[in-house]
Amino acid sequence: MHKPWTLTAKLAATGLAFLVLALGSIGLTLWVTWNLEGGAAAVNEAGRMRMQTYRLALGLTREVPAPEARRLAAQFDASLELLRTGDPSRPLFLPRSGASRDRFEEVRARWDVLRKAWLAAPAAPTLVTDAEAFVADIDRLVDAVETEIAHWTAILRAFQLAMMALAIGSAVVLLYAGHALVLTPLSRLQRGLAAVQRGDFSARVEVGGKDEFGDLSAGFNAMADTLQSFYGSLEEKVREKTDRLERQRQRLADLYEVSAFVAQAPTLQALADGFSSHVRRIAQADAASVRWCDEGNRRFMLLAQEGLPAGFARHEACLETGACHCGPAATPAAGTRVIAVVSVAPLPLAHCRRAGFATVVSVPVRLHDRMLGEVNLFFRQERALAQDERELLDTLATHLGSAMEGLRAAAIEREAAVAEERSLLARELHDSIAQSLAFTKIQVQLLRNAIHRGDEPAVQRGLEEVHAGVRESYADVRELLLHFRTRTSGEDIAAALRTTLQKFEHQTGLPAHLTFEGHGIPLPPDIQVQVLHILQEALSNVRKHAGARSVALRVRSSPHWRFEVRDDGNGFDPRRADGGSVHVGLSIMQERAARIGARVHVESSPGTGCTVVLDLPAAARLAPAALAAETEN
Repeated sequence: MHKPWTLTAKLAATGLAFLVLALGSIGLTLWVTWNLEGGAAAVNEAGRMRMQTYRLALGLTREVPAPEARRLAAQFDASLELLRTGDPSRPLFLPRSGASRDRFEEVRARWDVLRKAWLAAPAAPTLVTDAEAFVADIDRLVDAVETEIAHWTAILRAFQLAMMALAIGSAVVLLYAGHALVLTPLSRLQRGLAAVQRGDFSARVEVGGKDEFGDLSAGFNAMADTLQSFYGSLEEKVREKTDRLERQRQRLADLYEVSAFVAQAPTLQALADGFSSHVRRIAQADAASVRWCDEGNRRFMLLAQEGLPAGFARHEACLETGACHCGPAATPAAGTRVIAVVSVAPLPLAHCRRAGFATVVSVPVRLHDRMLGEVNLFFRQERALAQDERELLDTLATHLGSAMEGLRAAAIEREAAVAEERSLLARELHDSIAQSLAFTKIQVQLLRNAIHRGDEPAVQRGLEEVHAGVRESYADVRELLLHFRTRTSGEDIAAALRTTLQKFEHQTGLPAHLTFEGHGIPLPPDIQVQVLHILQEALSNVRKHAGARSVALRVRSSPHWRFEVRDDGNGFDPRRADGGSVHVGLSIMQERAARIGARVHVESSPGTGCTVVLDLPAAARLAPAALAAETEN
């Protein structure tokens, strides 16, 4: 059977036919134009040959030198050769007709004769007459070429008229084909579509053929059949879809509300109370409870409840696992369970049945496959849960578990912070005040021995040592308070350093200068605290032992952090500082530096002041928090 042509094939065939005709017409026109251009160029070259003839004849009559005459003859030879061979690139060529070729051969034969006679010495007496006759031959050649050009011009006009007729015919054919193949089927579809828009679902479109518009017409008729069959139940389906969307919107709103609440709950009790209230309202339950289980899942403690009778809540304040159908399911990965109270086997505890509840929904609270507790919903009527309701309750329970774990982690973090603070305080007391008190204790023992011996000078020296020790302990206490009040300011250590130097100037009356160099990666807060304590210990040594007139703190942040505390005091020999408070201060600084992977070294000599240098490791070894903060900025 013959396969019908599609609309695309019809339009493609029509367009291809017109394209072939157009390309053929254009090709013929270009070919004729090319011949016209070649003939016109040949006429111009023949005109140049006339000029060259007159120039040569004039030169010979004036008896120009022989080389000049030969040069003029060579130019004519070149023009004659160009006409003979042609030049397609210009284009330039003689027409292929017999008349043009005959006239050219006559000119070339006549030139061969004249060239010999003209270049002979002396010039022929008939030179002018011969030149006039030769120019007449060239004119006949030009006339023959122009006659051929006129012929090609007539052919070009005929082609142009034919192309105009072809364009008009093509337009008529295209308009007819467009009307028959496109506009007529499209108007039928538009009429059918307008009828459907008016509500007339019985409208049908005539299938005019087997092309694309025929397929569209058939599809339109099938669509109209479907619309007509479903229009009767459309309102009911729209109502069902609207109700479903409203339920989904309400579930999203409930989920957002519960998520916002659990994220802001300050305590576990407040979290459980609020969650039980929210989940009871969302599930439309008669009562709700939140239970917390121990690490071994042996007991479930009632954290919060809403709507339960007083006796029920009192008797089920702590449930043993297995004493009730509530509690962990048979499989650890089980989700929400619906328990029909009226149909379960009797158990030692039957408070749900006595309280009048017919259905209990048990929602496990898990986090990372670990059981944290359970949410129970109580209904006085039999209740079944749809799949989307189960998913919503499981999601709410997951949020509750995350919030419980977050509160527990926050409590552990606060406890760790308190322990760390106490440990820091203990280290500070041991490294500063304890050393001074131990020294004072020794001096008190020496003073007691001097009193027993009755050694008055030793007693006086002992009293002075004790007085100095107490004064030193008092100064250490004040300095320790200064250390604990020092706070860092995020990523900028400059503010804390300026505050430290201001307090040092206030205590000692010594001028202190601070300079910064470079721009490096900010230090993490915990490292900043240790750096401040090391620098404060260095300043404390300046206050106690240096006898300085000024202090300078120089900070360089690139390629790595480096801190220098320089004074112009008495100085000392670091190799001989093996005892006393100077050694204790250096030991404290070195211990603190070792905790953060840094290094402390002292540059000093007697009478030249002292420089304490703190070198921190490169940025790659800093705490990850600092690098993360730098990346965000």
